[in-house]
Amino acid sequence: MTAAKYHFISGLPRSGSTLLAALLLQNPRFHAGMTSPVGSLFRGMLNQLGAGSEFGTVVSKEQRRRLTRGIFDSYYADQAGKEVIFDTNRMWSAHMPVLMDQFPDSKVIACVRNVAWIMDSLERRYRANPYEITRLFNDDVERNTVYSRVETLAQANRLVGYPWTALKEAFYGEHANSLLIVDYDILAQVPEKVMPLIYQFLGEPEFEHNYRNVSYDAPEFDAPLGMHGLHKVRQYVSFEKRKTILPPDLFEKFASLSFWNDTSNSLSNVITAKVPANVEI
Repeated sequence: MTAAKYHFISGLPRSGSTLLAALLLQNPRFHAGMTSPVGSLFRGMLNQLGAGSEFGTVVSKEQRRRLTRGIFDSYYADQAGKEVIFDTNRMWSAHMPVLMDQFPDSKVIACVRNVAWIMDSLERRYRANPYEITRLFNDDVERNTVYSRVETLAQANRLVGYPWTALKEAFYGEHANSLLIVDYDILAQVPEKVMPLIYQFLGEPEFEHNYRNVSYDAPEFDAPLGMHGLHKVRQYVSFEKRKTILPPDLFEKFASLSFWNDTSNSLSNVITAKVPANVEI
C-alpha cells in the first residue's frame, strides 16, 4: 500500500482552521481534523532526547529522525486507507525545517484573520460562558477586564501571540514557498473559489465540496477549557458582518498586525482579501 502524503494546517486561532478541516474531511481521499497531539508528542520527545538530557548523547540524529516519523505513522495508523493526511497544530509554523526534512513535498496551510477580530471572537466566547473560569487565563489578574484578557492572549507564549510569532517566522523563513496563507474572511465569503486554489497549491485533483452541509464539533475538547462552542462549525459556510465588542482603542491596536498582506519580503503564497493580481477571486 502506498504511504499517505502528509500536509499540515496551522496559523492563528479563530481563523478557520476547523472549518477548513471540516471541508477537507468531505473528500473521501483525505483525513483532517482539529488539533492533534502529534506536535506535542514530537516536542516532548525532543525535550527528552535533547542536549543536556539523560539520553542526549546516546541517541543519534538519524534515530531522532526515525522516532519523529514513527510518531506520525503510529498515530495515523488507523487512517491507512486515506491517501492524504492533514495534521493540524498551530506550532507547525515554528517547525517548518522538521516538516520539510521529514516530508519534503508537504505543504503548510496557515489560516489567518485580522488579529483584532480574533480577539473579538475569543472575547465573545469568554462572555458567552460567564459561569466558567476558563483555563485560557491563569488567575484573576489576567481575566480581570477585556484589556487584561486581550493583552494576556497577545503575549508571545499565549493563545494568540505564540501562533502569530510562529507564523511570522515561517512567512519570512527559508521554507516560505511551501506555505499558503488563507484569510478566514475570504474563505467564508467565497469558499467555492478558495478551495480550488488550495487544491492547486497542494497538487491534488479538485473535489466538489458541499458548502451548505458542513459538520464539525468537539465539545469534549472545549469543555475542559471552559469555552463551550469554540470548535463548533456552522452548517452553512457563510460570513457574518458584526460590530465589534472590543473598545475602539483596543480594536485599533490589534487591527494593524496583518503582516501577511505585504508579501514583498516573503516567498509565501497568500489568499487574502488583498488578493495578488495573478489570483482571481
